[in-house]
Amino acid sequence: MMADFWTWQLTPQTALAALVIGYLLGSIPFGLLLTRMAGLGDVRKIGSGNIGATNVLRTGNKGLAVATLLLDAFKATVAVLIVAHFFGNDAAVLAGFAAFIGHIFPVWIGFKGGKGVATYLGILLGLAPLMALIFAIVWLAIAFTTRYSSLSALVATLVIPVVLWILGVDKIAGAMALMTVISWYKHRANIARLTAGTEGKIGAKGFGAKG
Repeated sequence: MMADFWTWQLTPQTALAALVIGYLLGSIPFGLLLTRMAGLGDVRKIGSGNIGATNVLRTGNKGLAVATLLLDAFKATVAVLIVAHFFGNDAAVLAGFAAFIGHIFPVWIGFKGGKGVATYLGILLGLAPLMALIFAIVWLAIAFTTRYSSLSALVATLVIPVVLWILGVDKIAGAMALMTVISWYKHRANIARLTAGTEGKIGAKGFGAKG
């Protein structure tokens, strides 16, 4: 199975197109755009300073937070589907990875973006829809039992590459594993607080004030 991981049906031109399309779509900072359009100012100046749905929720507008979550996910799904249609499945995997990088390091706002959880889910929705369902189930299960949003994301992103590898989907497994490593790095402050027992729980007063 691992031999398949090293066999990519990509020309340099196709790879470049996949990277550019994925990155540009992934780098759209929906959290920032939506809060500004709603007259709530710069979401980067509150809470964790993050542009993701969790920080948008700190504005008190749940609808905007849900919209941010969906748009951050679907921008990656759209990137994957567009590239898959025009350039094939291998290019779609590359586009998904580029969308993830674009969300975390968006060129438009100084390369300071989100942590990539919603975008990670959107990539799965485009590449392997069943894995998106598994991701959601794992996230909800951990969130329900522990009430830690960050821990839910950490566990879900860890499970997905393992399941994909077991199923023999090596290319997607490898790409998602790399994204998991990056996502865990972006969650390093959360990991430190989880270890120290100071991480905020879902629904608690001041939940996730630091990220």
